[in-house]
Amino acid sequence: MESERLIIDRIRESDKEDYFNCISHDKKVLETFICRYAETLEEFDFSGYLGREDLFSIRLKGSERLIGIILYFDEEGGSCEIGYGLGSAYWGRGYGTEAVRRFLEYLLCEKGLRTVRASFFVGNEASRRVMEKNGMRFSRYAEKEISYLGMERELIYYEISGGKAPDRRGK
Repeated sequence: MESERLIIDRIRESDKEDYFNCISHDKKVLETFICRYAETLEEFDFSGYLGREDLFSIRLKGSERLIGIILYFDEEGGSCEIGYGLGSAYWGRGYGTEAVRRFLEYLLCEKGLRTVRASFFVGNEASRRVMEKNGMRFSRYAEKEISYLGMERELIYYEISGGKAPDRRGK
């Protein structure tokens, strides 16, 4: 899959170091994206990420380096949930919005799902903006839905339904 600045494709064995640096070892990312922290590259078990049909890398065009990931899960009855994480060095540049837009197009138009959900921890306004820019709307609030990093976390869910992904204006 491609967008204006990004390539979204399968995770490769050669992505281990970039995945470690951008996701599993980036403490800023781990505050907003549920993932197991790894202290060193040597202790990082990458094997579970390879060969998955639901997990994709986010790469800048012209680069083979992974800058983030995007995935879908809980696919059932024509719907699913998505999650995404970008290395904190790539925040604030619109990459998340662009990746989610292209991924929604894939799920809704190419894969034929009817509804796509996403959630964010209360306080993660950047993720909320990504969802809203892509036409996703508030669905529900979940108090103490998950325990993560030693705290009960509140989630806000957004969703988009229909046979087409949002256009560039999020409509």
